[in-house]
Amino acid sequence: MRAKLLAAGLAVVLSASVVSAASATDESTVDSRGPGGDWATWTHDLQGSRHNAAEYRINQRTVGKLKLKWAFAYPPSPSKATRSEPAVVGDTIYFGGPEGRFYARDARTGAQRWTFDLHSVDPGNARFVVAWDGPAVAHGTVYFGDTRGYLYALSARTGTLKWAERIDSHPYAMLTSSPIVYRGRVYVGVSSAENTAGRDYPCCSFRGHLDALDADTGELDWRHYTVPEPKKVGTYPSGADKLEPSGVGVWSSPVVDPGTGTVFVGTGQNYTGSAGDFDTMLALDARTGAVRWKNQVTAADTWRSLCNDPEPAGYCPGLADGSALDYDIGATPNIFRVGDRTLVGVGQKLGVYHVFDARTGEVVWRRQLGVPLPSGGISGIQWGSSYDGKRLYISTYYADPGTLFAVEPATGKVLWQTPNPADGCTTGGAARYPDVCSLAHAPAATSSPGLVWEGSNDGKLRAYAADTGRVLWTYDTIRDVTGVNGLTGRGSAISGTGGGAVISHGMVYVQSGYAPEYPSAGGHVLLAFGL
Repeated sequence: MRAKLLAAGLAVVLSASVVSAASATDESTVDSRGPGGDWATWTHDLQGSRHNAAEYRINQRTVGKLKLKWAFAYPPSPSKATRSEPAVVGDTIYFGGPEGRFYARDARTGAQRWTFDLHSVDPGNARFVVAWDGPAVAHGTVYFGDTRGYLYALSARTGTLKWAERIDSHPYAMLTSSPIVYRGRVYVGVSSAENTAGRDYPCCSFRGHLDALDADTGELDWRHYTVPEPKKVGTYPSGADKLEPSGVGVWSSPVVDPGTGTVFVGTGQNYTGSAGDFDTMLALDARTGAVRWKNQVTAADTWRSLCNDPEPAGYCPGLADGSALDYDIGATPNIFRVGDRTLVGVGQKLGVYHVFDARTGEVVWRRQLGVPLPSGGISGIQWGSSYDGKRLYISTYYADPGTLFAVEPATGKVLWQTPNPADGCTTGGAARYPDVCSLAHAPAATSSPGLVWEGSNDGKLRAYAADTGRVLWTYDTIRDVTGVNGLTGRGSAISGTGGGAVISHGMVYVQSGYAPEYPSAGGHVLLAFGL
């Protein structure tokens, strides 16, 4: 389904005032402070480093002086989770909120630039609509997806809709994959919540895929499906149709090796059946989508949420043979060089970080960092890692406790490891909710020169010394703050489902407000720190 508003005098309805032309940055100069200090996409760069080498103001000597400069508080909404990692380009920050709006604000002050209401596109669609991925900003355009399977392109200067394309009309399809822009194409994966449907649902018919779209028009250039077409193979005890194979969503952001024109992305587990490119690192030709190589890291993995019900028999396809694992590759890969060899690494929910030769797919090394936890896969590497040219920084989720690791890129040797501090649940706002708090790292790690940044389920954002792993700075987000928009909000667990800290132009930004949910009368918050 298309919902395009292209030039021709058609204008999208905005939920708040658009910044005036006099105060807006001209679209041709939106990168006015230079791309070196920007954070224009979820991965920071094409190779997925999540490292801002241009940051010089915040370092090991000054990080202890960071203070909260401004906050943006979201209104209460049915979906309280803040999952959209911001992008910062020039003097503007772009991010999605949990109530179905997308924002552009002044990166230094939080002052309003413009707001876009996602409900204005396909208003008859009854599904709840939220921007759950992080935006990508390129050539004066902001790209992001939503929970209904739409990919949007807005003017970075005005917020005007250029195009919106529903790239998957399946009722459970959604975009958690943050887009990346390369040579006139937008690359984005499609995932699904169909595996959470109940016993009376005909499970399952969703097929994961990675798409390449024309960045100017939204036209589909190519699509790679990760699983064959599902077919009816019987019925469940409830009488609902049983379809196989299905699933294999693409949850994370793809990355690109510009030297070879290769797109790399990981895939999820089967929902039903056992077929396709489940739990696989894919290497695709960026121009055509042709498979260059693929490496499947799990022999079998068929899981849906009913596998965790008290009586899963008949509804959990992998129960009988022990393949109900949920060990998908939900993390974004990292491309890096070791000597004259290009490698690509990625974390898995099994807790293993895999490294492959980027040209051949040959395994170079693997390192078990998390503790395997079948039927949920929440003890491993969830969303991503960072590479600063010297070390890989990889964090684990519910690994008793979650731990941040520094790893040698050539061999996988662990250089240091720092567990989530033991006082995380006994200090700050989390201390009032011991039954809610946990010591776990959901977000992807981020790095800047001398520092590594990671948030926790205990609600705290921490900065670690990149050479030793020592905690140098901590901020507790479980507190009431007044936003620049006049609302009061409170943080929660730090930005699960991908959104880590963003470091740009002497500022640090983070979304706070995800499961486990700490009680709050209002909505959650975006926080901005500076020296």
